[in-house]
Amino acid sequence: MFEELSQQLEKRIKEFFLKMGYEVELKILRNDKIFKVDIQTKNSQELIGEKGKTLMEIQHILNAIFKKEIKNEIFIDLDIEGYKERKIKYLKELARSVADEVALTKKEKILEPMSAYERRIIHLELASRPDVITESIGKEPKRRVAIKPYP
Repeated sequence: MFEELSQQLEKRIKEFFLKMGYEVELKILRNDKIFKVDIQTKNSQELIGEKGKTLMEIQHILNAIFKKEIKNEIFIDLDIEGYKERKIKYLKELARSVADEVALTKKEKILEPMSAYERRIIHLELASRPDVITESIGKEPKRRVAIKPYP
């Protein structure tokens, strides 16, 4: 079942990108109902877009297509040349670094505006720290994370 579904996904994803004018190679890994799809292409920057917005939009479209075509509940976690993986690593390092500074200085720090996905990574990374608390503040699209010393 997994192999058949994986082949079906690979074929449809390649067709999708070909219709957009991009030749891609892909690698698919499965974790339960999540299919992690990493795309390799010459035009990676165009497909990632500014701050990964195009990548997230393509992921959203692919999930909508597969939800309609494949009655099986699955989720496509799309990445292009490891962009999301590098971004997650950067955000986690940023969270720890700023949290260390906040814990040391006892002064709140407010991060740059981020998407809900990026803010979630920051919150989850610092959730187990007893010396700081996090809070999302502001309104979209300028919503940001405040990291505060624990009272």
